[in-house]
Amino acid sequence: MSTAALDLAIIGGGPAGLHAAHLASARGVDFAVFDEHARIGDVWRERYRSLRLFTPRRWASLPGMRIDVGIFDYPTGAQLADYLEQYAAASQLPVRTSTRVERLTLDAPRAFRLALSGGEDVTADRVIVAAGAHHQRIIPRFARDLDPSIHQIHSVDYRGPEDLLPGPVLVVGAGNSGTDIALDSIASGHPTTIAGRVPGEVPVPIDTPLGNLMLGIFVRRLRNTTIDTEKGRRFQQEHRGHGVNLVRNHMADLEKAGARHVGRIVGVEHGRPVLQDGETLGATTVVWCTGSLPRFGWVDIPAAFDAHGWPLHERGVATEVPGLAFMGLPFQYSVASPTLMGMGRDAKYVDEQLFAAYAPERVALA
Repeated sequence: MSTAALDLAIIGGGPAGLHAAHLASARGVDFAVFDEHARIGDVWRERYRSLRLFTPRRWASLPGMRIDVGIFDYPTGAQLADYLEQYAAASQLPVRTSTRVERLTLDAPRAFRLALSGGEDVTADRVIVAAGAHHQRIIPRFARDLDPSIHQIHSVDYRGPEDLLPGPVLVVGAGNSGTDIALDSIASGHPTTIAGRVPGEVPVPIDTPLGNLMLGIFVRRLRNTTIDTEKGRRFQQEHRGHGVNLVRNHMADLEKAGARHVGRIVGVEHGRPVLQDGETLGATTVVWCTGSLPRFGWVDIPAAFDAHGWPLHERGVATEVPGLAFMGLPFQYSVASPTLMGMGRDAKYVDEQLFAAYAPERVALA
């Protein structure tokens, strides 16, 4: 078992990890990015094929390299995946793909140890955990009581209409992913019902030059809704467990396309989903668009987490474990933190805090 020593280990090669890697490269520190996927960007290649981001080009691009889409266009998930791979290669970032961090421990203050899937150990003075937010599927407990003949799938695992059985489809969750998948279902000929609270809608159609520009106002609002303001703390509390506003899709358009919109699914009766008013729904497929969370069970540093297993942090920097930080957390600093629109600012803050007292001769920053 060999052991390599680094100034910084970045766990996760998605947009958040690459933002952090860009800043580490500018500092000239000895670092590496570890990603469990075979290729950088695979986490986006594994999303549903119809996914098109609602992040404008100016917000979807990482520092120093613009994503290759039109000025008023929005990248698809596949386009973003290829861009991230090209970005890592063009920036000559030290990325190790197909390398999963099985366990992260702390041997002593600022002495982190990463046990890698290939059997190697790596030590690092600092660690940024940017391993993604969509590992732990949130599915209501009553889902286990559905009739076994009903096919169930979570939005994280959905790829396209081939995942839907013939017959009626129930999409649970009326957020951005839920409405995308409901439109997929309708377009492929399924009678489709979408259930759940609508989190609000961006009032303008974003797929026009004017809408693209107007979306910039919405983006700035998300970025400015931060946890160090009363408005931000209130927003965080009110939207806990709910997604941001519908951005591209509008419920009126779904209903015009043929979707039926109903209220919350509250349980199961006789193997079928039941609404709050007692109506039971028939479906051959249920798609749970009910959210997902990061998974931190592999981080074996108890002091880094609260009693509920959530990181103890200030704007992503661990408050109880010097040298440890997180990226891409929901509401890490603002509503936009887990999105392409907010990761850059969070990465800069994390970088500044982790390296506040770090000034070797090789530092490239002014």
